[in-house]
Amino acid sequence: MWDIDLTYRKKLQPSYDRLYEKRLLLKEARPLPQIALQKIKEALAVEWTYNSNNIEGNTLTLQETQLVLQEGITIKGKSLREHFEAKNHETALKHLYKLVHKDYKLNSGDILDLHAYVLRSIEEDFAGRLRNAGVRISGANFIPPNAQKVPDLLDELIQFTLDNPLQLNDIELATIFHHKFVWIHPFFDGNGRTVRLAMNLLLLKVDFTPAIILSTDRKKYYTALNAANHGNYEKLSLLMLQALERTMNIYIGSLPNNDMGFIEISNLVKEENLPYGQEYISLLARQGKIDAYKEGRNWLTTKQAILDYRANRERQR
Repeated sequence: MWDIDLTYRKKLQPSYDRLYEKRLLLKEARPLPQIALQKIKEALAVEWTYNSNNIEGNTLTLQETQLVLQEGITIKGKSLREHFEAKNHETALKHLYKLVHKDYKLNSGDILDLHAYVLRSIEEDFAGRLRNAGVRISGANFIPPNAQKVPDLLDELIQFTLDNPLQLNDIELATIFHHKFVWIHPFFDGNGRTVRLAMNLLLLKVDFTPAIILSTDRKKYYTALNAANHGNYEKLSLLMLQALERTMNIYIGSLPNNDMGFIEISNLVKEENLPYGQEYISLLARQGKIDAYKEGRNWLTTKQAILDYRANRERQR
C-alpha cells in the first residue's frame, strides 16, 4: 500500500517553501478582519461545493450552486439529487469546520460522519457505512481492494497519517492521504467528495487554507491519481500545491494594505515590461515555478513573482 516515490520533492520544494511563508504571513497578521474572513469563507464554501460536486458529474453551475445554498432557490431543469448534493456538501462543510482545532486527530468516526452528510437523503442505506462488496471505477487503472480489507486498510491509512513515519510535510501528508483514500475506495459512492473534505481537515488543523481542486482540472486530477497508483506523486502534489496556493492568495489578498497584484498572465504581459513571453510565463505557472494560481481556465500571477524567478535563476548560475 505504501509504494511512494518521493524523488519529486526537490523539484517542488520552492513551492512548499513559498506556501509555508504565506502561512507564516497569515499567522502574523492575526487577528484577521472578521467581516472579510466571513465573506471569503462563504464564497469559498460555494466554490468548494460547486467544484467538488461538478467533478463527480453534478450539472449545477457555480451561480446555480450559490442560488441553491444562499437563496434557497430551486433550479428548474435540475434533478432533486443535484440539489441534495449541493445542500449536503454545505452541511458537511459546516460540520468539518466544527471539527477543526490544533489538537484535532483524524479518526474513522469523523470520516464516516462526513460521508453520511454527503449522501444524506440520496443513498441513505449507504450513507456513513463502509462498502461490503467489490466495486470497479470507470476510467481508473486499478481495481479497489476487496471489501473485507477496507476497514483495516482505512485504519492503517489513518494511523499512517497520525504517525507520519516518512516525515512528510503537512501538504505532502494531505496529498498522500488523499490518494490512498481514493485507492481504498471505502464507500460505494461519495468517495471523492468525502476525501476532498477529509484531506482538508489535515490542512486546516495546521493553519493552512482549504485546497479546492477546480472542476476545470478534472482530467488533470484523474490523470494525477492514476499516476499515483504507480507510486508517482509529482502530478498530484503539484495539483494540490496549486489548489492550496490559490486560496492562500485569496486570504492574503484580504489583508489591509496587501494587494498582491495578481492579474491574468495575458494582461500582465501587455501591461508590463517583462523578461519572458506569455507562453513561457504560463509554463512556469503550470509547473509551479512561480507564485501563480488558476481561476477557471486562466492563470494569474504578478510582476514581482516573475522578477523573483529571474533573480533566483541568476543566483543559481
